[in-house]
Parts: sequence; C-alpha cells; structure tokens
Amino acid sequence: MKNTFVLKSSYNFFEFVKLVLFILLISLSALVNAQQKVIQLYKGAAPGSENWTWDEKVSKDSVVYNVSHPSLTVFLPDTSIANGTSVIICPGGAWDFLDIENGGFDVARWLNKRGITAFVLKYRVTHSLTDDPVKESISKFPNDPDKRHEVDKPIIDMAITDAKVALVYVRQHATEYRIMQDRIGLMGSSSGGNIAAVIAYNHTAENKPDFVVSLYPYARNIIKSPVPNDAPPMFITAATDDQIGFNPSCSP
Repeated sequence: MKNTFVLKSSYNFFEFVKLVLFILLISLSALVNAQQKVIQLYKGAAPGSENWTWDEKVSKDSVVYNVSHPSLTVFLPDTSIANGTSVIICPGGAWDFLDIENGGFDVARWLNKRGITAFVLKYRVTHSLTDDPVKESISKFPNDPDKRHEVDKPIIDMAITDAKVALVYVRQHATEYRIMQDRIGLMGSSSGGNIAAVIAYNHTAENKPDFVVSLYPYARNIIKSPVPNDAPPMFITAATDDQIGFNPSCSP
C-alpha cells in the first residue's frame, strides 16, 4: 500500500507540474499576443491602391516591403508603469521599404520600458521588383532625394494618409488601450520622419498629433513652409552633414 501511495502521489505531482506549465505557456502566449496585436487600418483594400496585387514580404535584411495593407502593431507597457502617453511610430525606408525592426519594434520596446504605449505603423510603400528592396532602392536615385520624392509623391501621399488614419484610430480607441486622447504622439525616422513632420504642418483636429518626433527626415518639402497656428510641439534632429534635406544649407 505504501509503494502504491508513493507511485500515485508521484504521478499526481507530475500531472500537477504539467498543468502548471501548460497554464504558464497559455498565459505567456496571451501576453505576447496582447502586446503584439495587429490592427488593419482599412476594411478591405486601402483607398487608392485597390489594384495592388503583390504580397507583403520580409527581406533577408529583415525589412518589410511591398506593403499594400497598412496596419498597426500594438505594444503595451506593463500596467504597473503605464502613464497614458502613446506614440505611433513610422519606420524609415526611403518610401521603398520599412526598417521595421530597428526603426519600429525596437523603438516600441524602448518606449514600453518607459510606460509609453506604442503603435508601429506599416504604411504603404513602392512596389519592389526584386527580393532585395534595399539594394533596389539605393540604385533608383542615388544621392538625389528630391528626384525620389518627386517620382514617389503619389505613394508618399498614401503613406501620409495611412499615418493620419492611424492617428484617428488610436484616438478613437484610447479607452480600450488605456491612453489619454490628448497625449498621442507621432514619431518617425528618415522617410517616416518626413511623414511625421508633414502631418505636424498639415492636419485636421481629428488627425492632429499632440506632439511629433522627427528623426533625420527628408525635409525640403516642408522646411520653408509657414508654421500653422495650431502646430503641435515638434522635436527634430539630424546630422549637420546629412544628405536628405534637413541641414543648415536649406534652413529658412
């Protein structure tokens, strides 16, 4: 009887451990999914790109390209440090691809550690004809960002629209994400920084960011524009020798 009891107890113990591990895995999975919830910005095809038939892909360099269905990936901070501030992040990529890891997800995680809710935006980019969008992008208009902006302007306008739709979505769902409607920022680097800066200059009450962070943006299309009376506060940074339009030589 004693041996039988030991065997039975041992069996029950291991079953209990398996149950606990199963619950922990389910809980961890739920946490990861909650932090990386993906929101489609449009129901069906995005306006203006209804005829885009190519599929979104990830290159060997871990950049995203051929984005035709804009989305937001949600990163939630720990509830114990959440402060109600949120930021929509627009990764860079010369409007040809999205540096989603370095300029998006890593930034979101950094913000999360500081109690800030982050939304990484996948906005529409140009159609890549190869599986190496970075190399393809570099070869298009080397050292001529103005020509790139001129040629890609229709798609750049779509990307700006995507960011505005994202702002509206986040503000409308502020209660769901436990954020404040008047503390929603817009942040971007390079081409994403241009998107953020353009919206700082051109917005409606509905899609106006409460603050803007623009990192080394292409800026020749906005740098001499008059600042609107209701412009949000904006932080801009760039190297003095950058080649993308924001440097002393093109200042007002």
